[in-house]
Amino acid sequence: MGGDGEFFSVGECDGQKTIDGEQVPLVLTPASSGSGERGGEALAAALRARREWVEAKVVSNSAVLLRGFGVRDAAEFDAVVGALGWPDIRYVGPAPRTHVHGRVWTANEGPLDEFIYYHHEMVLIKEFPGKVILFCEVAPPEGGETPFVPSFRVTERVMEEFPEMVEELDEKGLRYTFTALSKNDTKSMRGRGWEDAFATTDKAEAEKRKLTRVFPGRQGRRMWFNTVVGMHGKALSSATMADGAEIPTAFVARCGEIIEEESIQFRWEVGDVLILDNLATLHGRRPSLPPRRVLVATCK
Repeated sequence: MGGDGEFFSVGECDGQKTIDGEQVPLVLTPASSGSGERGGEALAAALRARREWVEAKVVSNSAVLLRGFGVRDAAEFDAVVGALGWPDIRYVGPAPRTHVHGRVWTANEGPLDEFIYYHHEMVLIKEFPGKVILFCEVAPPEGGETPFVPSFRVTERVMEEFPEMVEELDEKGLRYTFTALSKNDTKSMRGRGWEDAFATTDKAEAEKRKLTRVFPGRQGRRMWFNTVVGMHGKALSSATMADGAEIPTAFVARCGEIIEEESIQFRWEVGDVLILDNLATLHGRRPSLPPRRVLVATCK
């Protein structure tokens, strides 16, 4: 595979799809002809020497799964994250998380038996990450996958069925409201109170947002860069048009079906590192039996 075959080989994983000729996710495994070195430090060294190549693959394939390199713990994962060279961006939001090591945090610590709905990380925050990197330290015995969705595929399919509605929502814009719990509660997936998550005690109302966005370097694709399905008509949140008009429930329901149909997931294996292009993929979490420990780093 180009000049990188001395360390990486292209592999496969369950659930993988081919979209516009690219494997999603692109699976990179140790090359059989390599030196045999394994572990986070060896992987970090290889990534450090190939930063531009790796970033190009993340952008072209929307997701890259590094499998079989024997990354053992948070410290080795932190070394892998640092080797990629992307600046850190601090997580801001309501999900309960704990700092682990360096740039590494726990992923959402909400109850494992609940589904965390698909989202672009920090989509409601002005400065959102360009990359989300996940590491499986403890693989769950059942469930617990991290499904992700190529965001442009959602827009393409919704445009086919509801072109006028998409253009109206992009023209008028969206308004989200979200009432967080008043204090921190890890029994909820929205466990962090506003005081901690957003430094305010008021009900938050996000500024006017678009339904879709186009980001540089991604083939002009319109990304489904919103959280309408996740927030519309919920007990603690709402999504409307910016002028206050309701978004049709049937439209939201169909968008949810399309998102699920376009989802991609694989069974976590211990040591897996998944790099997601946060500008091009939504991600979530399937219900899981314990134990499950997936760590995360967010990068610019």
